[in-house]
Amino acid sequence: MAKKSVKPAIGAHISGGMKTAVGKAVNIGAQSIQIFLGSPQMWREPNPTEADLQLFTSSVKSNAIGPVFVHGNYLVNLASESPENFSKSINNLGLALRLSDRLGAEGLIFHPGSAGKATYDEALLRVLKALDMVLSNYNGKCRLLLEVCAGQGQTIGDRFVEFADILKAMQFDQRIGVCWDTCHMFNAGYDISTKKGLLDTIDEFGELIGFDWLFAVHANDSKTPLGARRDRHENIGKGYIGEDAFRRMLHHPLLRPLPWILEVPGIERKGPDKTNIDLLHSLAN
Repeated sequence: MAKKSVKPAIGAHISGGMKTAVGKAVNIGAQSIQIFLGSPQMWREPNPTEADLQLFTSSVKSNAIGPVFVHGNYLVNLASESPENFSKSINNLGLALRLSDRLGAEGLIFHPGSAGKATYDEALLRVLKALDMVLSNYNGKCRLLLEVCAGQGQTIGDRFVEFADILKAMQFDQRIGVCWDTCHMFNAGYDISTKKGLLDTIDEFGELIGFDWLFAVHANDSKTPLGARRDRHENIGKGYIGEDAFRRMLHHPLLRPLPWILEVPGIERKGPDKTNIDLLHSLAN
């Protein structure tokens, strides 16, 4: 079990691409960083130049930023019933994983997808087939991190048991892992806002999956109440989860050493900011 004295790396999702990301992160005091490789809502393949890649990695190193994460394209759906979307999802995720590895990212965080009208078992088989194809001949250090979902529609990944099914079927492949999202988990029904709810959540994840497979936490309060099954992020302490809950999470020895990545709207509604970062640091002290 990790020591409580280890401080979490408080970071943020930085918009605008890799050319300006590190500078923006430094300005708000982010220790860790998450970026998009391109437009998250278009199939257009990211195509950074070698100079772009080198500038980003050198800037990360010189400013002691880390770990680095990339967030996958929102269009990716490994459970898609559409052959065209299924193929595009595999191609997009495979390219993004290899680019993320070149950037020195620890993880490519993505939403597994939605089953649509299919059964869970049918959707799971498609997800597993897609993961096999994405990881084919891949030996990089960057992991594919499955993000916990809020439970909208027929999404895969709003229950820990679904990640357990994937990991077991993949024989606990070291190239994959899990990312928590506090807003998503709360909306999916995990009551992390209370002491008992947090302990129950931690126990369930530990029993089904294990904390060796958790690599990052998206830190977001929630505009909507427990179990609402909606994905609406709020600034820390301004939503239904609350400051006390984040303090408990940041002091739990299994969660404290992880990178905490803010995806909040920000005080001025311009994205993660110094105010939210400073608040998480104060709650962690």
